Amino acid sequence: MIEAGEKRRGLVVGGLVFSLVPIFYLHVMSAGQLNPVTDVISDYVFVDNGTGWLAATSLSLAAVSALLAVNLHGVGRSAQWLIGIWSAGLTVSTIFPTDPTGAPTSMSGYIHRYAGAVMFMALPAAGVLIARKFPALFGVAITASVSSAAFLVSHVSFAGFEARGLTERVLFASLYGLLFAIAALQVRRTS
Repeated sequence: MIEAGEKRRGLVVGGLVFSLVPIFYLHVMSAGQLNPVTDVISDYVFVDNGTGWLAATSLSLAAVSALLAVNLHGVGRSAQWLIGIWSAGLTVSTIFPTDPTGAPTSMSGYIHRYAGAVMFMALPAAGVLIARKFPALFGVAITASVSSAAFLVSHVSFAGFEARGLTERVLFASLYGLLFAIAALQVRRTS
């Protein structure tokens, strides 16, 4: 019989993989409409059926992250809370979509922006805390932290900076790497 912990780990890994499918689909489907170097991931809400596909990615990633936080043992409450904050930030940023580039910032746009800033700081911070106890995660945690800082700094007005979308995609790749690494750490620790 499969233990409850093993089932949760399977759900975490499966959920992480599932959450990648809609975002890959959006990248392919929107080729020619959005530029992955200049347009941020949140802009997929402006392509046909983009809101639903992006919500599928964000909300499944939020749910699986929350499950991962609950399933973590021996990493400290702070790391668990930070992963929970990441999960909540994903949910809030899904409920409150961004504004089109160049449009005035609405209340929804402000909420989206600040929820994103909080979530992009919370998960890398959790990774660093976990890496203090499990040094094997140090490299991926630092990569996520540096990627997060680069993306957040890219929102400060720099003359001619046009790679915000690319910076965010690198950030998400590092965050997924961090989540998979944390999930794998849990599998190794409980096997």
